[in-house]
Amino acid sequence: MTAPTFKDHFSRQAADYSRYRPAYPSALIDYVASLAPSRSLAVDCATGNGQAAVALAEHFDHVIAVDASPAQLQQAQPHPGVRYERALAEALPVADGTVALVAVAQAIHWFDFDNFHAECRRVLMPGGVVAAWTYTVFRAGGAIDEVVDRFYHDTIGPYWPPEREYVQQGYRTIPFPWDEITPPAFQLQTEWTLEQVIGYFASWSSVQQYRVRHDGRDPLPAIERELASAWPVARTVRLDWPLYLRVGRQPRRL
Repeated sequence: MTAPTFKDHFSRQAADYSRYRPAYPSALIDYVASLAPSRSLAVDCATGNGQAAVALAEHFDHVIAVDASPAQLQQAQPHPGVRYERALAEALPVADGTVALVAVAQAIHWFDFDNFHAECRRVLMPGGVVAAWTYTVFRAGGAIDEVVDRFYHDTIGPYWPPEREYVQQGYRTIPFPWDEITPPAFQLQTEWTLEQVIGYFASWSSVQQYRVRHDGRDPLPAIERELASAWPVARTVRLDWPLYLRVGRQPRRL
């Protein structure tokens, strides 16, 4: 087994990441929790701002939320049922066979897949569950989508890390060596202002890389001007975010 490495694409913009990320549907959290064989312990990997961990804490006695980025952990939401620790998803600070659910929200594409799945096999109890979900760029319809697509594919497209392709493919091509369960469909929707959308774009790793490669030049003011012509002034717009979930179970007899 090779030593895992940490691909840190988000520490620089940890505050934006914490403030401008859409909330996961409660129905999704309810569903993955319902599959767990116990409500004793869940682990949230690459927790970021702690959004998924805090939601899981409503269902589990204890949640351990790990992230390799100290900057991300500093922004994480405090909760009495969540213990935050600095750790890699491939080296979890938990004992063998003690975890009912390993959850990964919008992050598994960064992992060393072989090491991560081996670590899940170590920590999961028989019948334990692995759940990984992701969302792609929101859809608003009409002119807004046209502007966003040009920005996503043309302006910052060359600056996405290669792992972004897994997200674009809805996680279908990620190795997932578990007794897979076919989940129901879930909807992720937000009502956002233009300011929130620009803040969300600022959290993208590709935007940060664009700035690095262009001597600090910011691509966001241009798209903000373009979107302003299609966005209702000082109002929110409903955004639909395509959401994808892979979920599977540890065999009960190993």
